[in-house]
Formats: sequence, structure tokens, C-alpha cells
Amino acid sequence: MRFERCRQLFGDDFDRLQHAHVLLLGVGGVGSFALDCLYRSGIGEITIVDYDTYDESNRNRQLGSDEAIGQSKVATLSQRYPGIHLIEEQIDLPWVSTFDFAPYDLVLDAIDSRHVKVALARRLYPKLIMSVGSAGRIDPTRIRAVSIWKSQGDPLARKIRNELKKARFDRNFTVITSDENIRGERGGSFAGVTGSFGLALCSEAVKRLLTREVKG
Repeated sequence: MRFERCRQLFGDDFDRLQHAHVLLLGVGGVGSFALDCLYRSGIGEITIVDYDTYDESNRNRQLGSDEAIGQSKVATLSQRYPGIHLIEEQIDLPWVSTFDFAPYDLVLDAIDSRHVKVALARRLYPKLIMSVGSAGRIDPTRIRAVSIWKSQGDPLARKIRNELKKARFDRNFTVITSDENIRGERGGSFAGVTGSFGLALCSEAVKRLLTREVKG
């Protein structure tokens, strides 16, 4: 059976994963690995959102990029992961303000835009798990899942906190972050870390879903 090892690990709680619907925003270096993990872990429904196409620079870290330069990310991944749901739209501030998040049990944020991340946090923090700064790092053992208010050494998380404070937002949500010092040129990335961020994002989702009430 495809999920036999998952059932051995999770026991009867595995049904909670089978009845879950997860929304994944962004399927790049972090999001593509999160998607792979969600799919292999038995999440019942997965919807991915992205508007981008693959280019040559994606090949060092994004699953699906090697065979699909110039092609749609969501369309390519739908062939690799049959049965997932696709939304090929740009994730911007108007999209966040109008999209219906109600059908989803969890929302995983693997996008880059700081302002959109802040908007996501303000709108749906109870069901949000956010990936923050994965670029410029080489040590996956420094990755942690913590409150946005307790992250350390992550400039992106700090900027998000500052914007939330200015908006007088004090609610809590989980971020995947690293306290490793940033190195190299701006935007440099290593699959050993970006992929690990994606796996940590998936792991936090699975842990949270294992404690939820099963629908239906």
C-alpha cells in the first residue's frame, strides 16, 4: 500500500491527514519540497498557487525545473503530482484580500513578498504557517519552527514583525526560520537549506493536522 509506512507511524491519526485540505502558496525552492512532502505524507487534498514559469536559475533548487524551462510551474507539478488542485494566479495584495481561504484547513506560505506575507498574517493567522528567510544559508540544522515574535537572526522575519507592530497586530503564528548568519551575495541559495525549509513547513503542517478533528 502506498501509505502503509505513514499509517504505521501515525496510526489511526492518519485519517486526519487523509481528510485535510492544505493550500500551498508558492512552489519554488521552498514550496516545491513542501509539496513533495505533503503529497508523500497522504494529505487528502492539496491546492497549489503560483503564477511563475521556470527559468535556468531555478534549476539549483526547485523540483520540476530541470525538465520544464519556460513552462508553468503549477502545470508542470500537476503532472508530477497527479490529483493536486491548481490555481495559476499571481499572489499579490488584491488576491489576498479577495481570495476565499475558508475551505482550507491550513495555509502554507512559501512566497517571497514581504508585504504580501504581512497581509496573509493579518487575514488568516490561525491557519497560517509561514516560511521566512531561507536564502544565504548553508546549515539546515539551524532551521526552527517558532513564533514570529521569537525568531532570531532572520532579517525578513524582523521586517515582518516591524510591519505587524506598526499595524498594531499582536496575534501569534508559526514561522519556519533560521538563526544562521547570512553569507554570500544577495539572493544566493542552496538546495540543502531551501529544501529543508520546505520539509520543515510540511512537518509543521502534519503535526498540526494530526491534532485536528476529522471532518465528516
